[in-house]
Amino acid sequence: MKIMIVCGALLAGTRLVLCLTMNEFNSQNKEPTMTHLLQLDASARPGLAGQDAHGSISRRLTQRFISRWQAASANTAVTQRDLGAAPPAIIDQPWIEAAFTPAANQQPWMAGVLAESDRLIEELMAADVLVIGAPLYNFGMPAALKAWVDQIVRMGRTVEYDETRPEDPFTPLLADRPRHAVILSSRGGAGFNPGGDLAHLNHLEPGLTTVLQFIGITRIHYVAVEHQEEGGERLAASIRQAEQEVDALVEQLQSATSETPQADYALG
Repeated sequence: MKIMIVCGALLAGTRLVLCLTMNEFNSQNKEPTMTHLLQLDASARPGLAGQDAHGSISRRLTQRFISRWQAASANTAVTQRDLGAAPPAIIDQPWIEAAFTPAANQQPWMAGVLAESDRLIEELMAADVLVIGAPLYNFGMPAALKAWVDQIVRMGRTVEYDETRPEDPFTPLLADRPRHAVILSSRGGAGFNPGGDLAHLNHLEPGLTTVLQFIGITRIHYVAVEHQEEGGERLAASIRQAEQEVDALVEQLQSATSETPQADYALG
């Protein structure tokens, strides 16, 4: 059996890791299915917990998810965007004007203002699985992740508005095919899961869930590490449990995505 490995490609502001194993065509000449993962890391900490000083637990979880997925399936394209290291621009008045100006009335300068938003939306639309690593900062998502959210929730691109239907005016545009989102989070304290004593203070997963469902991504999965401030055995046990959940989730989603149509991959 002949095997060819193809890896590589670089996009501005993003690392695209593309690894494809091509076996000899079978009797039906079917090519392997490519699955596209979009990895977002929002932690301000650049390293990995347990490996680097002051490393990030959420990055450790996203790295585990991606590495486990690639180990089990070589037919995978991964786009890695480090929001913590390179946050998207915060939207401003020119952005709002450009985003809400009808296509027929667009001015030449508006394309440049919306270029980053277009690029982030294209990455999201190409993904079959969105993997978000995010620590809980002051009860919510990191500012860099919120900036990404504001860039990708856009009328005419990820959601449509119909004023003639005031009772239900919004149509999610990313509901065109099955997509999964995986939210891998870390928390300093404990009890922030649904039903926990501090669940009412957690606006990270609920906030992201609202956004993702609004644009049409409804298959959402959650894994969290707690006890980071306390440390010690409770933190270690929480990490072990989370990594087991990540491994099980990779297996579950690989089975799910292999049974659903994947999009043609294009990032320009």
